[in-house]
Amino acid sequence: MAIINDTTLRDGEQAPYVAFNTKEKIDIAKLLYACGVDELEVGIPAMGTKEQSDIKEILNLGFPIQIMSWNRATMADLDSSLSCGVKAVDLSIPISDILIDVKFQGDKQKLFRNLEDVVTTAKREGLFVCIGGEDASRANSDFLIELMHLSQELGADRFRYCDTVGILTPYQTYKNISKLTALNILDIEMHTHNDFGMATANSIAGVEAGAIGANTTVIGLGERAGNASFEQFLMSLTHQFGEQREINPQKLKSLVEMVAKASNREITTNQPIIGEHIFSHESGIHVSGMIRSKSAYEPFLPEEVGLRRYFPIGKHSGSATILHHLKGMGIFPTQERVKAILPKVRDIVTNRKSVISTEELRELYLCS
Repeated sequence: MAIINDTTLRDGEQAPYVAFNTKEKIDIAKLLYACGVDELEVGIPAMGTKEQSDIKEILNLGFPIQIMSWNRATMADLDSSLSCGVKAVDLSIPISDILIDVKFQGDKQKLFRNLEDVVTTAKREGLFVCIGGEDASRANSDFLIELMHLSQELGADRFRYCDTVGILTPYQTYKNISKLTALNILDIEMHTHNDFGMATANSIAGVEAGAIGANTTVIGLGERAGNASFEQFLMSLTHQFGEQREINPQKLKSLVEMVAKASNREITTNQPIIGEHIFSHESGIHVSGMIRSKSAYEPFLPEEVGLRRYFPIGKHSGSATILHHLKGMGIFPTQERVKAILPKVRDIVTNRKSVISTEELRELYLCS
């Protein structure tokens, strides 16, 4: 099974204008665990004593899963993590020439020495070490492989392949990760961004190519356009890859609502997996099909994610929708009367830009 390492409490909180308080962090962590995450990345200890205190609070919850902190690959950051008592760290280091120039003035040997010192210390302290390859998608492939080999020799446990500015396509991701996994150097974890709307798809493509899992955030929260979505990745693993994961619909709904509220983000009505209207069927052809079979026009049941199915009465409604609602009110009209109502329904909806209620339909029927 693919590993879901959720970073809502780290990269998610790095989204602009977002700040979680301690209670929100604890509640989000509890719900993430209840929703079946395999690992949690819970913060940046180097931010200071308040962040460290919050991380300790989460560690004290005693979850039987790996809890990780995020760090720059520096001794100071590592010391901050060690003071929290975490047993797993992500050590982030720039991989692309662009960021090596920015952060190490182009000195790759200095970068290697720095990495060696920090990883050696982390392993001596008994930590699980993930090397966060910042901007890996824009890196020189030979340098990337060289750095992975060094990380392996130093005892690192995993390599995080970061599409830091979200430039990859799923096909490019698959090619890149296939090449790296074939070398069998380190386990690879995907970390993708959504600048072109492909974060979740790129994470899935990486897993298909041999990556062991991916970082996610609830509702795709994160820097700029965000990260791979937890709920989308979770449901993809369950339905598209057949993984046996037990999903609690109400816990998932509560998690999504909590993160949206804490981050002051709106969940659009057509948002994949969790949007309120994604199980609303207005088209007459679709409603007719759904009445006959619940799987006609849905890839999974709304109940799986705590939602409901609706047949709104709108401009594109057909006879099946009208009949469905009238029968639900104990009215059994003829096809002729239904067909006579449809043009009136469409005129009303078009003119006022909103669907009509079942009571309005009833009145329309009785007065027709």
